[in-house]
Amino acid sequence: MTTTMTQTRLSLTAVLAGLLALSGCATGPDVLRINTRYTSENQDSRAQFLVLHYTVLDHEKSLKVLTTGGRVSSHYLVRDQPVETYLLVDENRRAWHAGPSFWAGHSNLNAASIGIEIVNAGFVDTPNGRVYAPFPQAQIDEVIKLSRDIVARHQIKPERIVGHADIAPGRKQDPGPNFPWRQFHEAGLIAWPEATQVAVRRAIYETGPLPDTAWVQARLSQVGYNVPRHGELDALTREVISTFQMKYRPSNIDGKLDAETAALLDVATTQGGMVMSKNAPTTPVRPYTSRW
Repeated sequence: MTTTMTQTRLSLTAVLAGLLALSGCATGPDVLRINTRYTSENQDSRAQFLVLHYTVLDHEKSLKVLTTGGRVSSHYLVRDQPVETYLLVDENRRAWHAGPSFWAGHSNLNAASIGIEIVNAGFVDTPNGRVYAPFPQAQIDEVIKLSRDIVARHQIKPERIVGHADIAPGRKQDPGPNFPWRQFHEAGLIAWPEATQVAVRRAIYETGPLPDTAWVQARLSQVGYNVPRHGELDALTREVISTFQMKYRPSNIDGKLDAETAALLDVATTQGGMVMSKNAPTTPVRPYTSRW
C-alpha cells in the first residue's frame, strides 16, 4: 500500500513538473507577443471589386469544378433550380475566378475582389448566330440579394461591380447579354446612363457624324476597359464595344458603333451622366484614399 502511494505521488510530481516546463516554454523569450490594444482608422476592406460570372455548366459540374482540382474557384456559387447560394471560399481569402484581368487601372483582380459564379449554360453558336441561355428571375433575385449584402459589408463602389467580360473583353463573355444589369441599377447597386441625356445625344448622332475610333477608345478607357488607344478599329476594340453593349444595350451586341451606342458611351463618361436609382443606399461612404 505504501509503495503504491509513493508511486502515485511520484507520477503526480512528474506530471506537475511537465506542466510547469510547458508553462515555462509558453512564456519564454521565443514566444511572439503582439499588442492588440490599438487599431488604425486608416484601413478598408480587402474586397474592392465584385465580379459576376456564369458557369457554362450545370449545378453538379459547376460545384465539382469549383471545389476540386480544376484550378478555378469563386467565393460564391448561386444555383438555378432550386435557387441556393453556396459559400465556397471565405471572403478573406483569394478565390481564382478573374484570371488575367484589368479594370480602371487595376490588374490581377483576384487579389482584390469577390467572385460570384451563377449556374447558367452560357451560349451556343447556331447557324442563326450565338444564342445565350436565360436566367431564372428567382436566381437573379438571389444574386441581387447576395450582392447587396457583399456591397454593404465591404462598401464596394457601384463602378466596381463588373462582369467577367468587362475585365477580360474578348477572352470572356460572362455573364452575357441576358444578365439583367438594368435590374442591378434598379436595386441601387450600379449607376446607369441618364435616359434624357442619352435621348438628346442619340438624336445628335443620328443626324450628324459618329465619333471617330480614337474618341471611342478614349471613352471606353474612361469607363474602365482595357482597350487599345491607337485609333484603329481592330478586333479587340470591337470586342470591347460589344462588351459595353452587353451591359447597356443588350438587344444588339454587334460591336459596331451606332448612334445609340455612341450616346450611351458619351453620357456614361460625362460628369453627372451616370445616375443611381432611388433604391441606392443612403449611408455615406467614407472617402476612398488608398492606392486601390
